[in-house]
Amino acid sequence: MSKHRSQKPDNTIALNKRARHDYHLEDRFEAGVALEGWEVKALRRGKAQITESYVMFKNGEAWLLGAQISPLSTASTHVSPDPTRTRKLLLNRRELNDLLGATQQKGYTCVCTRMYWKQHLVKAEIALAKGKEMHDKRETEKNRDWNREKQRLLRTENR
Repeated sequence: MSKHRSQKPDNTIALNKRARHDYHLEDRFEAGVALEGWEVKALRRGKAQITESYVMFKNGEAWLLGAQISPLSTASTHVSPDPTRTRKLLLNRRELNDLLGATQQKGYTCVCTRMYWKQHLVKAEIALAKGKEMHDKRETEKNRDWNREKQRLLRTENR
């Protein structure tokens, strides 16, 4: 009898691994992303990059800047795609007020850490972040290496 695990399909479109390296990530929020048709098609092919993206607040609304969605070569001729256009993030009023207050008063930055599919919708995971100093980055790397070494030692000891 063979055991089959039901594998959940990977719904991640794009990850921002650099955000974990450059920032201390604190609160995370899920936001919808307002997209055009060609952008959804490009996202289905995985043509997104969010490493340089961040969230800006203007007129009480959240906007995603710096996210790049490369258009497909089969895009329509009557649409002029802009890969780095500013996209609106869909959040409820309470979440917007929390994010706005933290960025303006407490000195946080708001970055996009992940884009993913939730059923048929595209969602962005955004996080409140504090910038890391250079020594913090080295400390994080040292701790990660030590934890990896610890796991390796435990594995060889248990055999």
